[in-house]
Amino acid sequence: MEPIQIILISAIVFLVVGIFIFVMMNSGSSQQKKNIDLIRGGSASDSAGNDKDQQHKRRAEIARKLKASKEEEAKEDGNSKVSVAVKLQQAGLTMSAGQFWLISLVCGVVGLGIGYFFEFKPLLLGLFFIIGLLGVPRFILRKLIQNRQKKFLEEFSDALDAVVRLLKAGMPVSEAISMMTREFDGPVGEEMSIIYDKQKIGIPLHEAAAEGCRRMPLPEMQMFAAGLAIQAQTGSSLSEVLTNLSGVIRARFRLKRKVMALSAEAIASASIIGCLPPLVALGLYFANPGYLDPLFTTPTGKNMIMGAIGWMSLGVLVMKHMINFKI
Repeated sequence: MEPIQIILISAIVFLVVGIFIFVMMNSGSSQQKKNIDLIRGGSASDSAGNDKDQQHKRRAEIARKLKASKEEEAKEDGNSKVSVAVKLQQAGLTMSAGQFWLISLVCGVVGLGIGYFFEFKPLLLGLFFIIGLLGVPRFILRKLIQNRQKKFLEEFSDALDAVVRLLKAGMPVSEAISMMTREFDGPVGEEMSIIYDKQKIGIPLHEAAAEGCRRMPLPEMQMFAAGLAIQAQTGSSLSEVLTNLSGVIRARFRLKRKVMALSAEAIASASIIGCLPPLVALGLYFANPGYLDPLFTTPTGKNMIMGAIGWMSLGVLVMKHMINFKI
């Protein structure tokens, strides 16, 4: 074999080997780059996916807990009635249930005495006794509860704003609740003081707030307790929840005042119509005392008085429902 052929064959062999090595090196580097990109991209996508999964799981867990809490409260409300002792707590009264029933019995005896004074029949005497025993005391108790809840809502939004500022400043939730007991009087201070005292003896704060919903059965109080429960179990932002709650309370107050302003004429008309017959009867009695004596001395007059009172009560009840707007 000639030297030129040997050199040519060697060159061809070296060229083939070089091309093979070059291809292998490029394929290795591309595979390595692909693996690196896969690792980087895969970890980023996995972490993003994990974050999204965690968020979805967290939201689903919160929704599940809120739904379970709502179903449990609805079940309790359907199966059990509010006792007199709980109603006395809702009204902010310190008397016991036995004292309340004693006062109710006295009212029943007073109603019975009024029936005897007008010489009513036994059926009407029993009706007056039942009204005095079960009607009047419970009506007054319900009015006291409504007034206390109204005062609570008037101050609750300001108290929540103060708590939000303290939380943003870095104060713990329990200390912010303690501040509410010192800075606010009335129902807000009383309820927050009970919650704070229970928290000091070892009861979790959200459980103490949930118990407070029995003494103050308002949607705003229930949302406050739910916010504390979510913050305790999931670590969410309590300041944001309380800020939104305060905004909702203020919006409800604005809407309620607007409705009252729009219905003021109807309320005035209903009040005048309801008060007009007793005022006319009182004026006739002072103008001519003997003119209305047959209503109080004859059986027919007494029956007419009872019928007038019944129809007037029914009319006032209908007008009250017509002008009562729940918000």
